[in-house]
This record gives sequence, structure tokens and C-alpha cells, in this order.
Amino acid sequence: MEKTPEEEEQFRLVNLQKSAILKQLRQKGCRITRQRELLIDVILQKNCSCCKEIYYYAIKKDQNIGMATIYRIMNILEEIGALEWKNGYRICYREYMPLGEFMIEMDDSSLVKLDSKSLNQVLEKGMSACGYLDGKKVKQIMIKNKESHT
Repeated sequence: MEKTPEEEEQFRLVNLQKSAILKQLRQKGCRITRQRELLIDVILQKNCSCCKEIYYYAIKKDQNIGMATIYRIMNILEEIGALEWKNGYRICYREYMPLGEFMIEMDDSSLVKLDSKSLNQVLEKGMSACGYLDGKKVKQIMIKNKESHT
């Protein structure tokens, strides 16, 4: 079955987040085991509210995963700043999060709504007009959230 462009983009973003997490774990000196990788996949793909829920999804794929393994990886992910809890565990590498709808308020208080693709086009034309592109095209837009890196 063919994936929709939205599913392709989501798949790409999940892989970017996973790669960033694995890189940071390696830099911290952690071994990347099959079980740790599986748990990272579960966290990225499911909206889990607790470790028990992560365990529920994980044992469907690997019967040998124990709760201690889940608690250890959760602690490690929190230590490196890759995990946050707000009504459920979420990977918080915001630089790889999908961009949604943008609201731009004009000086007359009207709102302009732009999706990611439209925002990309507007930025590309503006950057070209200001001389930033030099014949290049914008590949992606990433937003670095100040609060996620403090």
C-alpha cells in the first residue's frame, strides 16, 4: 500500500528524531541494544502516558523486555533531555518536530494562515529577494525552541 505524503513526512521526521537520540546515547557512552531501539520506536510512534503502557506495546514485539529495562531507558532519555512528560511521554527534540499551521497577525489585526508548504514558499521568496539563497532552495524549516534547550 502506498503511503500518503503526510505519512512519508511523519516517517522521515521519526527517523530524524530516532537518529538524533541514538547519536546522543552513543556520545553518552550507552550501548544501543535491540531492546533500547525498540523502546525508542514505541515512544516515538505511540502516545504513552506511563511506563506500563510502553511495556504493553513493547512486549508485543519482544517478550523478553522487562520493566527495569523500560525504567532505565526512560531515565537515560530524560537525562539527555530527549524526553518530557506532559500528559504522556513525548520525545522533545523539537528541531525535528513537524511544523503545523502558522498564524501570522497583520497590523490591521487580520490573520493569515499558512501551512508548512506555504510558509516554506513565502520564506524562500523572501530570502531570495534579500539575497540569501544564491540559487539554492529551502530544504526544510527547523525551529529551535529556547525552552527545550535550557
